[in-house]
Amino acid sequence: MNSEVAIVALGSNVGDSPGILRRAMERLSELSVRPLVRSSLWQTTPVDCPPGSPPFVNAVVAITPAAGETPESLLAKLLALEKEFGRRPKQVLNEPRRLDLDLITFGNESRLTPTLTLPHPRAVERRFVLQPLSEIAPDLILPNHNQSVAQLLAKLASSEKLVRLP
Repeated sequence: MNSEVAIVALGSNVGDSPGILRRAMERLSELSVRPLVRSSLWQTTPVDCPPGSPPFVNAVVAITPAAGETPESLLAKLLALEKEFGRRPKQVLNEPRRLDLDLITFGNESRLTPTLTLPHPRAVERRFVLQPLSEIAPDLILPNHNQSVAQLLAKLASSEKLVRLP
């Protein structure tokens, strides 16, 4: 995985989540100048969600942004895509949703603004991000970290349960 890629995590736990993620990946491929690199789909236990939240389906993709794309411009496109898939303004933190897109990294960029933190601040704490990311980029070292995705995953203490979907 080269430093020119942006990593996007996808999640859904409302509706036909596998179908939603597959359609979202097709739309995300339009934002990439090279073929999208896709993880498997994983069914995952909800993390820090309201009681009774249904399981999620999660995945990760690597996008090669077009020249001139910035983390901020890509984030705006991700938010528009969430809306297109029926996402409404959140009422409750981590509530069930049709589509959630998180920008995990954008090359080697770092950001700490009110609207964007790069790399994503909780990515290294979440098996539902690290497991699919380890499929497509096990040797990737996230900006501001000194261990690979595979190393971070191996040492992660988490009660999350993940099952790879066919």
